[in-house]
Amino acid sequence: MQITITYYLDVVSSWCYWSEPTWAALKERYEPRVNFRWKIALMDKSGLPTSHEQHEWYYRRSGTLMQSPFMLNAEWADFGAAEYLAPNCIAEAGKDFGISDDRIRLAIAHAALREGKKIGDWEVSADAAARAGGVDRAKLLDLARSRDIEKRVRADTAEFHKLQVTQRPTFVVDTEIGDRAVFSGFAKLDPIAVTVDAMIEDADAYISYAAHFGGPPP
Repeated sequence: MQITITYYLDVVSSWCYWSEPTWAALKERYEPRVNFRWKIALMDKSGLPTSHEQHEWYYRRSGTLMQSPFMLNAEWADFGAAEYLAPNCIAEAGKDFGISDDRIRLAIAHAALREGKKIGDWEVSADAAARAGGVDRAKLLDLARSRDIEKRVRADTAEFHKLQVTQRPTFVVDTEIGDRAVFSGFAKLDPIAVTVDAMIEDADAYISYAAHFGGPPP
């Protein structure tokens, strides 16, 4: 019985960056029993910093809360931007090259949040992505700028908003028996892992019951 975890993220979100060890730990612990997938949930202007000073304040707060030995680099941001389409569309486009894992989006995030590179520029994001994914840079960039990729990104963002949550990261855990758990704004492993364990236990109980009694009577 399949269990799916969907990770809604924005490539430039600092809290998504801090949640990546949790995402990796979940995959290490539960694959192949759990199906893992990520989707883009674009941040809009309301979730973006408006000045360098504000940006660094947020990074000091999140870095301290996560007990990080380093501070994130705030130099990448364009404080007039309403959203960051380039890094997110390029990460999404990587899926069409067979790269559905985390390599491309993590490379873009590292270029921005650790190195301070201006990844709002399509060319800069494409450089980081192509190196990480081992794909043709020009082809990746051309696909990322296509209407189809932007439509996918905006459709997934709309799907995120239908959850009636506001925070990235958001992790949604679904089972075939209709159970769902939503963790919005969580960056740490334990609460999600406890819930996944409980869902696996319930799913296994359904399998056991079906083996003994079959399906429901008509």
